[in-house]
Amino acid sequence: MTEKKRIKVLVVDDSLFFRMKFSSAIGEDPEIEVVGAASSAVEAMQYIDQFKPDVITLDVEMPYMSGIEFLKKLLPGRPLPVLVVSSRPENAFDALEAGALDFEKKPMVTSPADLAQFFETLRSKIKAIHKSKVRQPGAAAEASSASLRRAVPVLPKVIDGGLAVIAIGASTGGTDAIVQVVKDLPPATPGIVIVQHMPAGFTKMYAERLDRVCRMSAKEAEDGDRVTPGKIIVGAGEYHLRLKLDSKGYYVRSQKGEKVSGHCPSVDVLFQSAAVEAGRHCIGVILTGMGADGARGITQLHQTGAYTIGQDKESCVVYGMPMEAYKMGGISRQLPVSQIGREILQQLSKPR
Repeated sequence: MTEKKRIKVLVVDDSLFFRMKFSSAIGEDPEIEVVGAASSAVEAMQYIDQFKPDVITLDVEMPYMSGIEFLKKLLPGRPLPVLVVSSRPENAFDALEAGALDFEKKPMVTSPADLAQFFETLRSKIKAIHKSKVRQPGAAAEASSASLRRAVPVLPKVIDGGLAVIAIGASTGGTDAIVQVVKDLPPATPGIVIVQHMPAGFTKMYAERLDRVCRMSAKEAEDGDRVTPGKIIVGAGEYHLRLKLDSKGYYVRSQKGEKVSGHCPSVDVLFQSAAVEAGRHCIGVILTGMGADGARGITQLHQTGAYTIGQDKESCVVYGMPMEAYKMGGISRQLPVSQIGREILQQLSKPR
């Protein structure tokens, strides 16, 4: 039997502590081989030619050349999967915009338990992005915007009796995919609730970025926030996001809790609450991500009569969550991410 080829990883970090820890801990996985550890982006450029890695883990704050500059120099000619490891959310999002596929937050407290969990996640993400398609920054978003601008349906003033709502869940690759879906949705669009797997602190920064680039407004969830037309609410890291309905309309509960389907916030929790509170009045969307979080929830939502959309394999960074949802029969239609925003508007323009 032929031995399975191991994933070759290049670690790039200016901290000797993390270079040593990364090299030993990542290499514990029999499917992964750490082929080199660079202390700077300049050194990493040399190591890429020497070791020909399959995946790069990248710190952003480094001497001589930042991780962002490194990505801009590297990816046009060498489209390698890059996993950013950073303690600062603004750096992580800049790196994702520059073409990195995913990020993980560096542990602030380096206790044995924290490090063990951190490296377990890191190894999983390395394996998830190993065979992912590396995109050219900005190209997909421009295609999505162009698609939405063509023949956009005119939304009625009151949609679905005022009860329409949109729920979106995503993980690996989702920060970019969500932007493509919601960026050009008009201010008349019903309220949107989103769970994107992200640590605490990162979700606030992400919501602020959405608020800057979208036609709708966006904010990080606070317990009791009302879900109203023109507003996007992003679930806060380490807080489950649930949709609720009262006599005034929809609002959210943002509450601490145990992990569900391996995550907090969990996409399953959001979709299951939408199934109970909104049912057929909801449009559910499950985007790129590893694992199966959200698959059961969107299937439950679909069973209530809701229209559900799954991102297709070709446009996913990781075709995990949408694939599991599709296999469960929870998806009304699979589409490239560039077409999902337009499909949402078309569904909203139809009488239900």
